[in-house]
Amino acid sequence: MRSWRRHANGKERGFSLIELIVVLVILGLLAAVVGPKVMQRLRGSRGQIAKIQIAELEEALDLLNFDTGRYPSTEEGLRALAENTGNIPNWSGPYLKKSIPKDPWNHEYVYRAPGQHGEYDLYSLGADGQEGGDADNADVTSWEVRR
Repeated sequence: MRSWRRHANGKERGFSLIELIVVLVILGLLAAVVGPKVMQRLRGSRGQIAKIQIAELEEALDLLNFDTGRYPSTEEGLRALAENTGNIPNWSGPYLKKSIPKDPWNHEYVYRAPGQHGEYDLYSLGADGQEGGDADNADVTSWEVRR
């Protein structure tokens, strides 16, 4: 179907101004209705991505623990998954296929060992980069992912 119309004299002409305005109004209404839903879904998916990344980091930490008999110290941190940071005996890494990921909000994951909720604590501080918060600013923690 052609979007051009032929005039009576055989010349082609484009869309009228009214037709263009109607299309723009329709697109604006769609954006106003669908946009907030998409943004809400995107915010929720970042939390899910953080949970998946934490679970993957936990698997790598468990492999390191299996090989070495211990989890990395707070000072060694997650870097111990990629390199032997302190000449750790029996280290057989790297334990990650790729580099250590940042959380979905582009912050470093927080790792603390020994942890307050287990042998270690691993968590993301959420969108605001500060402890606590709700919705998109809520922390995503390893001890809640394990449940």
